[in-house]
Amino acid sequence: MAIAIVDGYVDEPSCLGVPPYISPYPRYIYGMLRRLKINAAYFTAEQVRERPSLLEKFDFSIVIAGAIVPGKYLAAKPLSLREVAMLPGDKVVVGPVALELGKREKEELNVLNYPFERELFEYLCKYSGVEKSFDLDSFAILGSEVVRQHPDFPHVICEIETYRGCYWRKCSFCMEFIHGRPKMRDPNAVLGEIEALYSAGVRHFRLGRQTDFFTYMADFSYEVPKPNADFMLAFHREIWRRCPKIKTLHLDNVNPKTIAEHPEESSKIIKTIVMYQTPGNVAAFGLESADERVVELNSLAAMPDEVMKAIELVNCYGRAVGYNGMPCFLPGINFVIGLIGETKKTFEKNFEFLSELLERNLLVRRINIRQVKIVPGTKMEKFGDRNVRRHKKYFRFFKRKVREEIDREMLRKLVPVGRKLTELRCEVVEGNLTFARQMGTYPLLVGLVGRYTRNKFVDARVVGYGMRSVTAVEILDVNRASLQQLEAIPGIGKATAAKIVANRPFRNVEEIASLVENFDEIKDFFLL
Repeated sequence: MAIAIVDGYVDEPSCLGVPPYISPYPRYIYGMLRRLKINAAYFTAEQVRERPSLLEKFDFSIVIAGAIVPGKYLAAKPLSLREVAMLPGDKVVVGPVALELGKREKEELNVLNYPFERELFEYLCKYSGVEKSFDLDSFAILGSEVVRQHPDFPHVICEIETYRGCYWRKCSFCMEFIHGRPKMRDPNAVLGEIEALYSAGVRHFRLGRQTDFFTYMADFSYEVPKPNADFMLAFHREIWRRCPKIKTLHLDNVNPKTIAEHPEESSKIIKTIVMYQTPGNVAAFGLESADERVVELNSLAAMPDEVMKAIELVNCYGRAVGYNGMPCFLPGINFVIGLIGETKKTFEKNFEFLSELLERNLLVRRINIRQVKIVPGTKMEKFGDRNVRRHKKYFRFFKRKVREEIDREMLRKLVPVGRKLTELRCEVVEGNLTFARQMGTYPLLVGLVGRYTRNKFVDARVVGYGMRSVTAVEILDVNRASLQQLEAIPGIGKATAAKIVANRPFRNVEEIASLVENFDEIKDFFLL
C-alpha cells in the first residue's frame, strides 16, 4: 500500500502553506501514515502540474488545498478545484477546500472530502485495517521529516500551530468559528515539534497557525483573554535553548483588541518578540474596516481607535532597524471589502485611517486589501456578495489610491534609499530583473537589477520604489558590475556608468572617486 500526499497549498485566515511556507497539514498527514505503517511520498502542486503521472503508482492521493484568503503569489500557485479534478487516480481532499465542496461538486470531482485531520485519520484506519489512537502532537513529530521531500528544502518556512479556534468567533465572514473555542496545544508538544523540524534541517519558522499569538496560554477568564507575558518569555527562551541556530523566527496573527484591552501585558510580549524573534517580523492586524457601523454590523473584533492604539504600541518598541535591514517588528493591516453595511463613506474612512498613519509617522509593514470570500456557514453566506458586486468601482479606486499614495510613501519610510537588505533569496527572473525576498512573514518583494539563479542569496541596497515593492542593486564588485546595475545607482546615470566601465579595472577606491562627483554619497554600493 502506498499513498501520495499532494500539497495543493492552503491560505486560510490562520494558516499559510504556499511556498516558501509549508503548512502543518502535510506534516500531520505524513505522521499519520507513518503511525499506520503506510508508505507515503510528498509532492507539491508544481510537481504534479508538471508530471501528473507521478501519482499513477499510488493507491490514492490525499490532496491538501483551499485558498480561503487568496493573495498574490510569486513562485507558487495553489491548486484550483478544476486542477484537483484532473489529477489522475482516486483522491481524498483535505483542508478548507473540503468545506467549499457542495454535494454536486463532490459527485463531479468523484472525491472523498475530510476537512479535519481527525476525520481523515479515522478513514485511514478503516482503509488500512489498523486501529490507532488519534494524537496530533505525535503525528507532528513523526511527520517532521517530510519537509526534506519539499523541492525547495532547506529554503522552507514551517508554519507552527500553537492553538486552534478563536475566542471571538463573531466576525461575519471568517471560517475560524468552525474550530470552536480555542484549544491550546501543550507548549512542550509545540517545542518538541520545533525541535524535530530543526533536527531535520529546518532553520525558518513562523508561529503562525493561530488567530491571535498574544493569547497563546492566556487567561481566558476575561472577556478579552489576558496575555501571559511570563509564559511567553520562558517559551521563547526555550525555543532558542533547544534550537540555537534558527535563522528565522516570526509570527502571524495578532488581534489588536487584545493589545488595546491589555496594554501592560502586551507591551511585555512585544519586547519579548523584539528580543527573541528575528527582524522583519509582522503582526497581521484584522482591522477589516475603519467604519464603526460596518464593525458593529459584522461583529468585528476591534474598533478603529483600538487598532490605532495597537499600532502605536507595536511601533513604540518594534520600529528599530534590525541586522537584516528591516524594522524588527511592525503591524500589518487587513481590509476586507464587501461586508454588511459598507457604503461609499466606508472607503473614505478607510483611507482617512491610513492617511493618519502617515501624518503621525506610524509604520505598518503591509496593507492587505481583499474582497470578501463567501464561506458556507458564515453570516456572510446569507448576505452574499451583493456589496462586492455593487462596490467594484469603489474597490478599484480605493485600492489604486492606497497603492499610489500610501504604500509607496510607507516604503520610503521603512527602507530609505541606500538601506542595506541582507540575505535576499532570488526566486523569479523577469527580463533583466530578479525578484527576491528575505525568508520570513510577509517579506518585502525586492526587484534586483540583473539576472540571478534561483536560491542564490544576495545583499543589496535600495535604489527605488514601486507601489508594493522596492528596486535594489547588489553591493557591487565595481570591476564586474553590469552597465545596467551601475546606471541604477542613484546619482550615477548612463554617462558616468559608461565612464566607469571604460576605465576598468580599478585598483582602489580613489580611482573610482575621481570619476564620480558624489562618490561619498554612494560609496557603500561598491566593493573593491
